[in-house]
Amino acid sequence: MNKPYVIGIDMGGTNTVFGVVDARGNVLSKSAVKTATHSDIKLYIDDLYAELSKLIEAAGGNDKIKGIGVGAPNGNFYSGKIEFAPNLPWKGQIPFAELMTQKFGIPTALTNDANAAAIGEMIYGAARGMKHFIMITLGTGVGSGIVIDGKLVYGHDGFAGELGHTTSVRNNGRMCGCGKTGCLETYASATGVARTAREMLDMSKEASLLRNIPADSITSKDVYEAAVQGDKIALEIFEYTGKILGEALADFVAFSAPEAIILFGGLSKAGDFILKPIVDHMNANVLPLWKGKVKVMFSELKEADAAILGASALAWEIK
Repeated sequence: MNKPYVIGIDMGGTNTVFGVVDARGNVLSKSAVKTATHSDIKLYIDDLYAELSKLIEAAGGNDKIKGIGVGAPNGNFYSGKIEFAPNLPWKGQIPFAELMTQKFGIPTALTNDANAAAIGEMIYGAARGMKHFIMITLGTGVGSGIVIDGKLVYGHDGFAGELGHTTSVRNNGRMCGCGKTGCLETYASATGVARTAREMLDMSKEASLLRNIPADSITSKDVYEAAVQGDKIALEIFEYTGKILGEALADFVAFSAPEAIILFGGLSKAGDFILKPIVDHMNANVLPLWKGKVKVMFSELKEADAAILGASALAWEIK
């Protein structure tokens, strides 16, 4: 093979992780840059170029790279643009695939970051052999990739599967970066968990390890560490978050009857603290014909590798 490698790039709201991938799905090398610190898209691409070029050179240079695949929030597979992404510093429509192709001299394809993770899971992870599943990414926001009959669902405009922006709380719901209120991601993301923590601490006089942390600095990791120590408020936070997400998943099951729902991203590291309430509340709200039938699982791939591999799969398809 003249060009034995591709590049997979996973762009998150906070960090961008990327790697060189071979035809067998091995991530040969990887690195990362910050996403959120770049207010200018060109400066971000310059930073990405500086770091990624090191990996490309180590792999033998541009002549060894068939293409670049990118998974990005609100990435449109059809247009190659990042369009109105609420969790990125750049607004409007960004012709990202075109800008990357110009900068690197390597053809670039783009999709939604959660779609990329779903592709990676389907080829290399927990969804191997499945034709019907939903991938839910629990990071800075909540993303999703929907696979039906073994094919990723893009919809007519490339944006199908924005389950994080379905409405979970209709009255007095939290304001979302997308401009709506009550979106699932304002409750079930890592940032949503931190927000719940602040609200519960304000509403309660209960002693909590979380009170030792400045309110604005609390993270979902802090909540997890407190829960491990049996902190009552931390456990209530996960119960509440699991309820919101489980009820939403019950609706998603009614839509596509998946074999499994796979959870991916930072919040999934909370393990049973988040999984048990999700499953309990999902099964309490699905129709009887689906009760206990849909598996809820964690990704089997390393957190970064799933999206890198999924994004890289796009690059193999570039003509």
